[in-house]
Amino acid sequence: MNKSEISEIKKNFTEKGCAVSRICTCYVGGEKNKISQTSQSFGTLPEAEAGRYLQLFRKGLSGALGKNTLTLEFPLESEFQDGAQKFLLDLRDSHLQDEELLEKFYDKIIAGYPYTQNYLILLADCNYDVPGRGSDLIELTDASDEVYHYILCCLCPVVLSKPGLTYAPAENLFMDRICDWVVDAPAHAFLFPAFTDRSTDLHSCLYFTKNSENAFEDFVFDLLGCTMPITAGVQKEAFQSILQETLGEDGSLEVVKNIHDTLCDMMEEHKEDPVPLTFDKREVVNVLAKSGLEAPQLDSFEKHFDEAVGSEARLVASNITPSRSFEVKTPDVVIKVNPERSDLVETTSIDGRVYLLIEVTDQIEVNGIRLTAEAEETKT
Repeated sequence: MNKSEISEIKKNFTEKGCAVSRICTCYVGGEKNKISQTSQSFGTLPEAEAGRYLQLFRKGLSGALGKNTLTLEFPLESEFQDGAQKFLLDLRDSHLQDEELLEKFYDKIIAGYPYTQNYLILLADCNYDVPGRGSDLIELTDASDEVYHYILCCLCPVVLSKPGLTYAPAENLFMDRICDWVVDAPAHAFLFPAFTDRSTDLHSCLYFTKNSENAFEDFVFDLLGCTMPITAGVQKEAFQSILQETLGEDGSLEVVKNIHDTLCDMMEEHKEDPVPLTFDKREVVNVLAKSGLEAPQLDSFEKHFDEAVGSEARLVASNITPSRSFEVKTPDVVIKVNPERSDLVETTSIDGRVYLLIEVTDQIEVNGIRLTAEAEETKT
């Protein structure tokens, strides 16, 4: 799924465009016990309560695409009888009214979800009358191509509210507030089936994790039957490690700046694309060649790439380079530079010692105090 498709489905969880027909919940304790369960028509909920649920569902469709939000494909075997995809399809087709299926679904989550505190399993049955689009891509509200029937599941931590003072009108006093159990934003969520090319895609699902480095790969495989891609953090660390091994003692600030600038320029060119910019091994090699690496270094990179992430891996550009910062670090000094002005930082050698050279074009600020470049120049 791309950004526009996720955004379109996210609108299903507003008061105006609500597509939720039924909602089911299972409150799970830290000992993996079921504390309470509910199942009801969404239309029967009070307006304020319904609005809270819709807000949680929208949170389950948020996050950076390619980092927190991922489209996962089902392996063929999961679509056979007793497969994970087949089970989810049966659950969806039941419109969440089959108690046996719901219990089995809850049990699968409770058995595999490695969260040790209280949490809420929140499940919605949704029907979206997909509007058609004309050749100018404008939606035709009176023309529908299909009804997209899907389920959205959110796993929300349930936490105690913070202690504090509260005003009690009856007593006209400020009193100690009673701590309540509050449903927090989803830590993990999934949408099934996916909405690809604005149509039902039974072979994929959308998965969300609030913390990209806590994606619970084993849980996802057990519940959804899908293999998670390399996490954003692992991609970043692997890319840095591969580059370090490739450059070795030949690494220079100029080469690293070139790589960073090339990647940032490419991300800028593709920033309006609905899907994140990704690179396979050959595409990364082309970036490095443009940045000044020679043939032996490129061969070394390919070897290290295969060993670190696998020859078929694809890396998300935003995961392997920070487009909003350019940082130079020594054991005692950290310099953060506007990524668009990395050209201001250079290295120079004076009397056999290497220094960082930073051009000051306007003014300097030290501990909040502004110093003019002209004043500093007169002291040298």
